[in-house]
Amino acid sequence: MSTPANGRANEQRPRRRLAAEVAIVLGLSLGASALYSIVAIINRLTREETLSQQTATLNTSLSPRPVFDLVYQVLGVFFDLMPVALVCYLLWNAARPHLGALGIDLRHPGRDTLHAVALALVIGVPGLGLYLLGRQLGITVTVVPTALDEHWWTVPVLLLSAARAGIVEEVIAVGYLRDRLKRIGWGPWAFIAASAVLRACYHLYQGFGAFVGNLAMGVLFAWLYQRTGRLLPLVIAHFLIDAAVFVGYPWAAATFPGLLAP
Repeated sequence: MSTPANGRANEQRPRRRLAAEVAIVLGLSLGASALYSIVAIINRLTREETLSQQTATLNTSLSPRPVFDLVYQVLGVFFDLMPVALVCYLLWNAARPHLGALGIDLRHPGRDTLHAVALALVIGVPGLGLYLLGRQLGITVTVVPTALDEHWWTVPVLLLSAARAGIVEEVIAVGYLRDRLKRIGWGPWAFIAASAVLRACYHLYQGFGAFVGNLAMGVLFAWLYQRTGRLLPLVIAHFLIDAAVFVGYPWAAATFPGLLAP
């Protein structure tokens, strides 16, 4: 015969397993990035140079030989997407939409794209202003979006890198986290806070301006997802922002060297 104590224990087991699952997924992906980022900012703060005198390069060459550089770049993107594959496996639904638990379906591609473009503009323009302000205040490092040499594959690789960032961050930090935290028993605002703080922490290596900007972006993205249940606009918006920065950086740095060049 089941007692109230046994019933509570049975309810706790799935929650504990879900909490362990979240810890493992984050430990393989954005949680690990957040911890490395915290260590990185401590390292930066204990140097003689101010944050504004330091540089963070996002897309770097991985081999002096172009063919192997391309191979390493593609392999890097592929394996960085493995935690996303794990999340999709864990949340896969036998019925359509298969990734409905993540808020992913293709019912409204046009509307999702329009919303994504608007969202990218809302986030991207103020984000650039906050970055420039952070550099002026000395609380943000100089971010170099790409240091890749010019090859026929440079732009496609940068677009792949932008897609990787959009997919990994939004699927894990927003879609997956909301589903699991809700099942564990967290409320909407607890999820929004957790998602935003996680996003801010794994960008902390860029300085405190990036922390604040990504905290605000995290709150907005998590709130929109909580309200609409649709993840694709967030993924597309993130991709558009990063693609514009990665691909447009060489031109922008050459045109505005005083503002953007290291």
